[in-house]
Amino acid sequence: MTKKILVLPGDGIGPEIVAEAVKVLECLCSTFDFDCQLEHALIGGAAYDAEGVPLPNNTLALARDAHAVLLGAVGGPQYDKLDRPLRPERGLLAIRSELNLFGNLRPAILYPQLADASALKPEVVAGLDIMIVRELTGGMYFGQPREIRERADGQREGYNTMIYAEDEIERIGRLAFDVASKRAGRVCSVDKANVLEVSELWREVMERVAQDYPNVELSHMYVDNAAMQLVRAPKQFDVVVTENMFGDILSDCAAMLTGSIGMLPSASLDENAKGMYEPIHGSAPDIAGQGVANPLATILSVAMMLRYSLGEPKLADRIQQAVGKVLDQGYRTADIYTEGSKKVGTHEMGDAVIAALREQA
Repeated sequence: MTKKILVLPGDGIGPEIVAEAVKVLECLCSTFDFDCQLEHALIGGAAYDAEGVPLPNNTLALARDAHAVLLGAVGGPQYDKLDRPLRPERGLLAIRSELNLFGNLRPAILYPQLADASALKPEVVAGLDIMIVRELTGGMYFGQPREIRERADGQREGYNTMIYAEDEIERIGRLAFDVASKRAGRVCSVDKANVLEVSELWREVMERVAQDYPNVELSHMYVDNAAMQLVRAPKQFDVVVTENMFGDILSDCAAMLTGSIGMLPSASLDENAKGMYEPIHGSAPDIAGQGVANPLATILSVAMMLRYSLGEPKLADRIQQAVGKVLDQGYRTADIYTEGSKKVGTHEMGDAVIAALREQA
């Protein structure tokens, strides 16, 4: 069956890195008989520039019809003064919500070839392999009420609402336990139960879910301690499950353990494993158009897409092996470059991955 993939390049470096990922998909079709149909649409600032909204109805309709969505990045300083509902990031939040993409998988894996690029000593991070499972459609980013208002004394105040229902917590918990059951069998649930009532409920529900997974060990950690432990002893973690805002912060922290945020993919899944796949880095407007961005996180996002949504784990393995070979050959974009390696640009890195894939045929 033909797999429909919607491609959303987005803003900044998004079009450049997505172009290399599309080349990988086209290589899989021509070399390994992968049957897919690619469609392209606008999101974020590009959509606002063309249609006046960050998520056009046509884009959302195509996303609903697709088997999976590949996203580049959204945003840029030129949009910062727009009314909040029109900003590029609102398009990203909206598509996640409209597609019910509640579960965000963010692996933090250190390729052995990049151990020297990590911010920590190699012996602390060697062999690092963490999966952060972030709840994506609830919490403070979506909670109501929220606004900036003026008080009676003339002072302005802003407020947001962090809110989770039991069923929201349970479904992200089950996703985390399912993932852990295929890994080392350990889940660390991160919260702030000593301060927040919503975290008290979160912890209670996680304990209840754990009863259905006797082969998976559950532990709890406060978010401030978790941030410290990620830097002190990151290999103690297997699967980390947490709410939306905490997951946003911790996953970026974990990213720097791996040498570069440009190396890390992500998957956002609904309850039927339909998903949107994107690198976890942003649109990097400071380097957009220069041909120096690292496309590997986007290419690895394609591997996650094949594994989780498209039922092609062998092709996913081929992409991961190709990336490993390219790193073995010493190819590095500027963000992961070290003296003695071969500095290449975005297109050259993509071409190197294609060459490594074709050698597997």
